[in-house]
Amino acid sequence: MKKLLRAVKRLFSIFILIITIGLSVFIAIDRYVVISTLGRIVSMEDALNAQADCILVLGAGVRSDGSPSPMLRDRITTGVALYNTGVSDRILMSGDHTTKWYDEVNIMKRCAVDMGVPSENIFMDHAGISTYDSVYRAKEIFAAEKIVIVTQRYHLHRALYIAKRLGVEAVGVSADVQVYAGQEMRELREMAARVKDFFKAILKPPSQIGGELIPVSGNGDDTNDR
Repeated sequence: MKKLLRAVKRLFSIFILIITIGLSVFIAIDRYVVISTLGRIVSMEDALNAQADCILVLGAGVRSDGSPSPMLRDRITTGVALYNTGVSDRILMSGDHTTKWYDEVNIMKRCAVDMGVPSENIFMDHAGISTYDSVYRAKEIFAAEKIVIVTQRYHLHRALYIAKRLGVEAVGVSADVQVYAGQEMRELREMAARVKDFFKAILKPPSQIGGELIPVSGNGDDTNDR
């Protein structure tokens, strides 16, 4: 019986050690992604120095009535503000529109057009179904080598880290203009997402959905629904 108890204690100690090491690695990777990208989160004024091919606005949730969530509206508004200050004359709206029942990008484009941006200067990536895919496709599908990424600050770290690993020259501008409900849970999920994309950015798989080349130097209306 004593031998069994010692064996159980030993196994439990090993289990605790594995958990401790795993948690330490998890936290270390998360912190590395954040710290390594701090210097590339810039102000709107500093973003002018980026000489960007486009402003990449990352998608977020939309409401059933066809309006953007507060978080998404702030991203769109920030992207349009960057456009108006001359950071780039092209905006790439990247989000999920893989089914006819859910559409982030048309809502994003419509909002930007309502704010005065010409339709032909707004591109839509209908297959931006993840942060990794949005950045990957900005380079490989839309031929953007220099970008300014717009999203909330907590999300910028991951997007900028992915961009660096994929060879995209990028800076980020935060779209935080208010406090968002549920942010604490969102921050926890983002930690796991950073660790996941840390490894994904090492492997560099192609985006889940491919497509023909549509350079952002062209006409954004070429990405409109047909």
